[in-house]
Amino acid sequence: MTDRIAAENTSDAEVSDAKIRAQTRRRMLKEFWFYFSENKGAVIGLGFFAMLVIVALAAPLLAPHAPNTQYREALLLPPVWQEGGNWSYPLGTDAVGRDLLSRLIYGARYSLFIGVIVVSIAVAGGVSVGLIAGFFRGIVDTAIMRVMDVILAFPSLLLALVLVAILGPGLVNAMIAIAIVLQPHFVRLTRASVLSELSREYVISARVAGASNFYLMTRTILPNCLGPVTVQATLSFSNAILDAAALGFLGMGAQPPTPEWGTMLAEAREFILRAWWVVTFPGIAILVTVLAINLMGDGLRDALDPKLKRS
Repeated sequence: MTDRIAAENTSDAEVSDAKIRAQTRRRMLKEFWFYFSENKGAVIGLGFFAMLVIVALAAPLLAPHAPNTQYREALLLPPVWQEGGNWSYPLGTDAVGRDLLSRLIYGARYSLFIGVIVVSIAVAGGVSVGLIAGFFRGIVDTAIMRVMDVILAFPSLLLALVLVAILGPGLVNAMIAIAIVLQPHFVRLTRASVLSELSREYVISARVAGASNFYLMTRTILPNCLGPVTVQATLSFSNAILDAAALGFLGMGAQPPTPEWGTMLAEAREFILRAWWVVTFPGIAILVTVLAINLMGDGLRDALDPKLKRS
């Protein structure tokens, strides 16, 4: 009888703890959205980014044509609102008769894919290396940070070009090169956050309690360093899209006939004067997407940085 009562009390305590944790999470999410939504630009950026994700996922349903299908009777057709336009190709066609709207829609897939993969690689590697450098310090820290300084000494696009030239042109190699270029930013940011957290009381208490170095790094310190890393990841997402478009424009990134926005710009260079739409619409797509992501990054910074929160 006593054991059953004790078990019931334990179960009630667990349920109560679960409810408290759920309420805490809801309160934190509510507080996060309050500060994030105060930045109207961030809300607009989030809305556009959500729409871009939907467009990318539903590309086969939204695109009026296959992205690489060529219509020889419709070469360099202007947009529908210009004289000579055709409703079958709302934004016109390119030099080989491919529908521009369909290629832009499918290009959103490549841009999001590039951003996700590049940021994932850069965050995973940069946070791990920065955590090790900040925690162990000494010669390990010095060696790691000097390597990062060497990487940062080169212009990012130039270094990416060199790496792609070594690895070979292509989308995969371009993503690897961009991830390597972006990694030092995460290393430095994580290292700085770790150094500021090491002297905190909760870290000292965990160390005195006998926590291992691995536990201290991954379970105690790392969760408190993720706020700045999240903001940097958002901004790096837009940098990855820009750098991939630049490499594609230079012929070192995605290769034709891939409907990647930078590659589309490269293919349209010789038609700038007589077919403005083949250059303008991919450029606008890159501009608006990067702007929306940067606005989201500003909102995340406002919501996650305690120093920027207004009482």
